[in-house]
Amino acid sequence: MISLIRMTYSESMAFRGSVLIGFLRARAASLLQPFDDVNKRVSRLSANIPLIKANLAPLSVEEVPRGLYTEAILGMIKLRCTELLRDLFIWVYRRSAVRYAAVRQSLGEPDPFRLYHGAVKRGLVAEVIRERMDMKTAGTHIGAWVPEHVDEADRERFREVVEQELLSIHGGNFLRYSVRPSEFASWQANWSG
Repeated sequence: MISLIRMTYSESMAFRGSVLIGFLRARAASLLQPFDDVNKRVSRLSANIPLIKANLAPLSVEEVPRGLYTEAILGMIKLRCTELLRDLFIWVYRRSAVRYAAVRQSLGEPDPFRLYHGAVKRGLVAEVIRERMDMKTAGTHIGAWVPEHVDEADRERFREVVEQELLSIHGGNFLRYSVRPSEFASWQANWSG
């Protein structure tokens, strides 16, 4: 068993293909920690590390027949036959890649402006909430704050984004601004006047 694990990791170091490395690590994880539940979670985690590092779709094992996975693992352990596990891995990875592409397409591309200004925006929104500002006071505060903290080229868009965030805050998303529920409730009561 130890020799098979060493062989797996030495093989994974010899190859540079991220999907192959993912497969070899998943295979090794199944050998390292064989549990009653066949260790799909640890195996998937091991496989996903090289995939994510290479900016590839992560592996998802949803809807994989448990019996098929168990047979593949047992075939590898008892018969030293990895073909079934390899074929299962390829089938699962292809399904995962298609599903991941569909999810990414439905979500759209991230907004670079929002990513760049995210921390500053969250800080300003949190300040408005903690200070229990109403709409008019918040507008004045934002108008004075933005020129001091945001580059001139980004000011108008930044102001619009912050105002849009303030208008879209609700009980299900206020925690992203690191404010307490009591602070949010006080602000919300004061916000609409």
